[in-house]
Amino acid sequence: MEDFLPDASKVVFKEKFVERYSKLTDFDEFKKYSLTYIRKAIRVNTLKISVQKLKSRLSNWKLEQVPWCSEGFWIKGERWDIGNILEHQLGYFYVQEAASMIPPVVLDPKEYEIILDRAAAPGSKTTQIAQYMKNTGLLIANDVDGKRLKILGANLSKMGVLNAVITKMQQIKGIEFDRILVDAPCSGTGTIMKSLKTVNMWNPKSISKLSRLQKMLVASSFEVLKVGGVMVYSTCTMEPQEDEGVVDFLIRKFPNAKLEKIYLNIKKSSPITEFEGEIYSDEVNKCLRIWPQDNNTEGFFVAKIKKT
Repeated sequence: MEDFLPDASKVVFKEKFVERYSKLTDFDEFKKYSLTYIRKAIRVNTLKISVQKLKSRLSNWKLEQVPWCSEGFWIKGERWDIGNILEHQLGYFYVQEAASMIPPVVLDPKEYEIILDRAAAPGSKTTQIAQYMKNTGLLIANDVDGKRLKILGANLSKMGVLNAVITKMQQIKGIEFDRILVDAPCSGTGTIMKSLKTVNMWNPKSISKLSRLQKMLVASSFEVLKVGGVMVYSTCTMEPQEDEGVVDFLIRKFPNAKLEKIYLNIKKSSPITEFEGEIYSDEVNKCLRIWPQDNNTEGFFVAKIKKT
C-alpha cells in the first residue's frame, strides 16, 4: 500500500456512515484503503500506438500489467504528473484508474456495431470503447451536462476517435443499440481517495434520489437495446441501493432482462442480497462488487445484462 493522503487524519466519517458500512464490509480496511494514495494507472490507446511501442517509449517508467485489462498498466516513475508528458499530450495513452477500465472490458464492444455510452463525459470509457471498436461502426457518446461535453469532445479528439457522435439527450428514442454502457452518476463512495469531500457530502437522502435517477437510466436504456444485445450498468459507489437495488429493479421490471456472470482475473467480494429490509433477487450474485481493499483500486460495481 502507498502512504496515507495528506489530509487523511482530518477526515471524520459520519456516525451513520460508519454504522452502515460496518454492516457491508470490514470498515477499518475500507477506511484504510479509502484514505491512501491511489495507484496511478494508464490505458494504452491502441487507435494511435501499440502496447509494445508505448512500453518502449516509456522505458524509464515502471509498468505493471493490470490483470483484467490487456491495455492497462499501473505506472511509477520519478514524476507524479504523468499527464504532462509528451506521450499523453499526443493521445498515446489515457490516465485512467484501473477499476474504471472494467465496464468497457465487460461490455466487450465489437467492430461495426451501434453502441451507446449513456453518460459518457469526460470520456475515459468512451475512448476505451472506441478503441475496441477499432474506430468502426457508430458510437453515440451522450451526456446531459453541457460543460462536461466540452471535455468529452476534447478527449475524443486527442485520442483519435473517429466513429463517435456526441449528443446531449435526456431521452433516447428512434434507434436500437447492439450494446449500451450506463456508467451512472452515483454517490462515489468507492472513490473517496480521489475526493475526500465525498465523506462530508454523503447522506442517505441523496442516495435515494440518485437511485431513482439510476433506475430511470437503466430502464430507458434497456428499452432501446436490441434483442440479443448487452447492457452494462456500473457505478463507483458501494451503496446497495445504487448497485444491487437498481439491478434488482431492472430484472423485475423487464422479464427479458437476464444477468450474465462476469469472468475477470480480479479479486471480488460477494454482492449484497439483503440490506435494510430490502431483499434482492439471488440473480444479483452474478454482478461484480469490488471494494477498494480487494485490489487496492477504486471501489466499483458492474452488472452485465442481456436482452433475450
